[in-house]
Amino acid sequence: MQPPKNNYTIATPGTSNDHIAESSGKTFKKVALPIILVLYAFAIKAQMVDNYLESIRNNKAALTAFFSLMPKGGDLHNHLTGSIYTETYIDYVVDNDYYINTKTLEVADKPGNSIDWQLFSTLRKAGQLDAYKQKLIQIWSVKDYNGVSYPSDKLFFETFPLFGVASNKTIEQGLLELKNRAKAEHVNYIETMTGTAGDDAAKLPAGNLDDELEDAEDKKDTALTFRILDTIYNAIIQPLKPVAAANNKYISDMHYRLGLDDADFTIRYQFAFVRVIAPTLVFRKMVLSFEAVSTDTSKLLGGVNILAPENNDISMRDYWLHMQMFRYCRNKTQYKNVKCSLHAGELVLGMVKPEELTWHINDAVHVAGANRIGHGVDMPYEHDCYDLLKYMAANKIAIEINLYSNQFILKVQDDRHPITLYKQFNVPITISTDDAGVLRSNLIEQYVLLASRYKNIAYKDIKQFVYNSIEYSFIPDEKVKGRIKTQLDSQFAAFERKIQEIVK
Repeated sequence: MQPPKNNYTIATPGTSNDHIAESSGKTFKKVALPIILVLYAFAIKAQMVDNYLESIRNNKAALTAFFSLMPKGGDLHNHLTGSIYTETYIDYVVDNDYYINTKTLEVADKPGNSIDWQLFSTLRKAGQLDAYKQKLIQIWSVKDYNGVSYPSDKLFFETFPLFGVASNKTIEQGLLELKNRAKAEHVNYIETMTGTAGDDAAKLPAGNLDDELEDAEDKKDTALTFRILDTIYNAIIQPLKPVAAANNKYISDMHYRLGLDDADFTIRYQFAFVRVIAPTLVFRKMVLSFEAVSTDTSKLLGGVNILAPENNDISMRDYWLHMQMFRYCRNKTQYKNVKCSLHAGELVLGMVKPEELTWHINDAVHVAGANRIGHGVDMPYEHDCYDLLKYMAANKIAIEINLYSNQFILKVQDDRHPITLYKQFNVPITISTDDAGVLRSNLIEQYVLLASRYKNIAYKDIKQFVYNSIEYSFIPDEKVKGRIKTQLDSQFAAFERKIQEIVK
């Protein structure tokens, strides 16, 4: 490697620091030499790491070892219930002796009317428990999917209601599982999505407001939409305030009781809600989420998100309306500091009509004011995509790239994936897992896919993606964000020394 170009002449060993001069002839301060030498040493190490990475691009076992050791910063696109491995949920229903329908494989805490319902303890006595556990793993995750017998996107999204019988009761165990796995994989930070609860106290005003909202949507009448939203907001905001406070207290109490943060790991939360329900219910959940995040004093809540398949009939019909709802909330002074990361562009040609691929990311960015975009796979089809990419880069709107998720759900990989397009336009890129438990994956594997598929993405780029995952996180406390960046500095220095030893 050639020494870094600069305006200084570095003295040979034995030469006094006083004789180090700038090319202009001025004497340079003595303190500069150690700094230059340190920077030069860092550059040498980084180049050696880059060279080593290039030498193993086609060796996935070597890449796995490399990225297992590399510090990975944060996982910003992380669904809590979908990130827990299925075995945890199965252990819960078995340990609590739930019932399983041996024909449909439905699991419940109480039996149905059919004779096919059996206790797990009964199956254990009959020597059949292991066989049924294996069947549950296969339908509660993508394990052993053959790629042809069932639509992969349906298989993925249908797992969530199936294991909901356990996931809602294992939140604390799941968070500890996420933490322990993250630390073992050299992941510093997780920003996980969880839901709000208890908004029934917020009664909607009388009238067919869902029909009115859908009529305004059909007309694309923003003013009328906002007037209807005003009516709903004014009716529900006061009843929602104590609900938001209760949600915040629940998160805070659980977080500190479990000791989730420590010197090497940090976790923060997004409140997220589904979009495949009636418009008034979506808006009520949205207001509750904005209210909770805006009034959070624990600095644990990072932002708001919206969930569920983007190609669902309701998602597609109401997408314009949902983006207007986000715009409405973000226009309120009390919510101006609430961050949003929106699932947008998780679509491909053939999944929806071509014209539906042209505007979802645009609206998430320009209408809803998203701070980050999750997935963003349909970017090449978006209207004026080059202008949109430039806008995202200029306004530092990061993209959350979920490589294996996009491969499994959308069948998008290699050069069909727009990651290199985002990189070309300098959109901040982060690498994340989406639902590691359902997908039987982890953050290490995402980096293996990244390095093996995209040879023009160098080590320095990958390292930048890691730092991006902290810089563009929704961590409310800047001191915490700064602490993690400092951790990464020392962790990368140690990692690069380790690779240097291997290379030698």
